[in-house]
Amino acid sequence: MSVVVHDTHGFVLDARALIDQGYSRCVRWTENLKSYVKCRFKSQYFQLLKSYYNTSISSAVDKGKTDIFQEADLPRKVKRRKRKHSDLNQGEHDMQAFHEKIRTVILEGTKSLLDAARCVGYLNGSVTDTVTEPLPLQECNLAALCEMAKDLPVVDGHQDKCVQLLDPEEGCTSHLDLFSQVTENKSDWATVVTLMGQEYVIPPHAAFLLSDLTRIQPLVSYGQRFDLIVLDPPWENKSIKRSRRYSSLPSSQLKRLPIPLLASPNCLVVTWVTNRPSHLQFVYDELYPHWDVEVVAEWFWVKVTTSGHFVFPLDSPHKKPYEVLVLGRYQSLSNDSPSSSETLAAPVDNNRVIVSVPSALHSHKPSLSEVLKPYVGANSKCLELFARNLQPGWTSWGNEVLKLQQTSYFTLNLLDDYAAIPEGEDAETPGKASPPTIT
Repeated sequence: MSVVVHDTHGFVLDARALIDQGYSRCVRWTENLKSYVKCRFKSQYFQLLKSYYNTSISSAVDKGKTDIFQEADLPRKVKRRKRKHSDLNQGEHDMQAFHEKIRTVILEGTKSLLDAARCVGYLNGSVTDTVTEPLPLQECNLAALCEMAKDLPVVDGHQDKCVQLLDPEEGCTSHLDLFSQVTENKSDWATVVTLMGQEYVIPPHAAFLLSDLTRIQPLVSYGQRFDLIVLDPPWENKSIKRSRRYSSLPSSQLKRLPIPLLASPNCLVVTWVTNRPSHLQFVYDELYPHWDVEVVAEWFWVKVTTSGHFVFPLDSPHKKPYEVLVLGRYQSLSNDSPSSSETLAAPVDNNRVIVSVPSALHSHKPSLSEVLKPYVGANSKCLELFARNLQPGWTSWGNEVLKLQQTSYFTLNLLDDYAAIPEGEDAETPGKASPPTIT
């Protein structure tokens, strides 16, 4: 079950289960031959057994903090001189003020959710499928390919020319234009195909465009209006610049995103924001008003270990164990016909907490599909911007949109018996039975 707990404080998510539910039925194509596989995201990416800091349990007991949740809240011991409050710069003052404002929400919400999760045997430290092998390191050159693709001719803006179907049964997929056309997998099954010389797992009913902001027009010409838009912008910060893990984007450039051309009336717009106060203020004061989006709620993603410890001390002056989500409603000024989101625009609860074990992969956020469903409707059209992976039934855009879909991130087991395939169904044609091809 991907949503382990749901109460008035928020949710406890099994992030890996959220991924795997889109791959329960998977077809693999190799040189036009079809086989059936069981596909699961590798478990070692979610095996965060210890916090990113050292905590002495005996020290916690000596101070009367015998509860696991309290013990995880102990500050990390550091040798450097503790800075005085007066030494903080304005940004650090603002961050501390924001932290104090939301601290009780984080603390009480997380404790309540952890207590409920442990009652059902989750986040109690038990890991049944521990894998000791090192994490696979997969080099990603998709952003570089997007940069090279800028020299390709721009596809005509007509909707029919901006969409192509992923149909490996028809033959080789190497001819697909992934950079200036939206690619759709209309199958009810996940599909493993070779694209650009590598194997990728494409979820059922997923669509994607591999491009950067300069080549986003095919997504607009795609002609879809979305009821939910989730953004995970590559915010600028010093650590990213030093590590060079990916290219960041100045905040002002985010205004170029064509949200009014992509959003249906009352579309729910959700933005992941770093704990830097200037970024949060920018979303509130500039970005959302620029798009005619009204802020309706603020949520928090709290990252914990498999034992329910904060990954960083809650009151750490540096890294926090939480990230912020700003939720808003697009206020359409046009006379567009009402969409499903307009009739199902339920009020969004404020100060909800999402608790989960984070992925070991940088900036790999948990899927929000299940927790946001009550606010947009079960059959709503959903879009993720700056995505690094795909979701079943969603449209995704970004210059690394296929990064975490490479088969190196998954465990693929061949299904060699017909009983493993749902009775009466063929991979591509539900209702038509056919035995699997084993390769």
